[in-house]
Amino acid sequence: MYRLKHNISSTLGLIILYIHITDTRSSVINDLALGFTRLPFNKSYYINHKPYNLPLEERYSFINGVHKLWVFSTDEPLSRCSPTLPRSELFINVSVGYIYFTGVWQFEAHVFVPNGTTGVSLMQVFGGYPHVTNTTLMVRVYDGNLYYYKYEVISSDMYDKWFRLNVIRDVEGDTVNVYINGVLKFEGQGRGGAMHYFKCGVYAQDQDSYYMESRWKHINIYKKSK
Repeated sequence: MYRLKHNISSTLGLIILYIHITDTRSSVINDLALGFTRLPFNKSYYINHKPYNLPLEERYSFINGVHKLWVFSTDEPLSRCSPTLPRSELFINVSVGYIYFTGVWQFEAHVFVPNGTTGVSLMQVFGGYPHVTNTTLMVRVYDGNLYYYKYEVISSDMYDKWFRLNVIRDVEGDTVNVYINGVLKFEGQGRGGAMHYFKCGVYAQDQDSYYMESRWKHINIYKKSK
């Protein structure tokens, strides 16, 4: 009888512990939106950047809520005279007010990177110092690991799985934080600059693979409430 009571008590304790851990994990994820206002986001709020000589459907699709973006290392840049490398990206549209000079802004999405895609920027916070074309942040992938540019590992073993990416940019504080699945993985200083906006997709960098692809869903843009 004692052993039975002990086993029941242990089982209940494990259940309570599991519920507590689950609730804690959920609260960590949900806390990222606290104090922020979610802004509208649909086709009206982004522009596709792609090789200038190709139709959009050859480097982008949107099916069942999933944005799929892909590019080849031999592709042309986004304009005939551009010196940049190939890309297929969603440019969060400045014409609807999602370019920002002040405040705290947050980008959120679920991301999938297939095995083999490497040497590519997945997400950018655009705008830095001293040049207007500089970035404050690039989240890149090299051999399945996410990097801050190519200098610091953010998260490892990220191929072939959906993960949640949150990036918070504090302009006045000049900081940028990266969260993976609700867990803070990178805290860094910004790179100055006056004007900022978000981009996501695939943008070739050094040591890029021949084929590069990423998939995105549940994209949200937030602004810190006053």
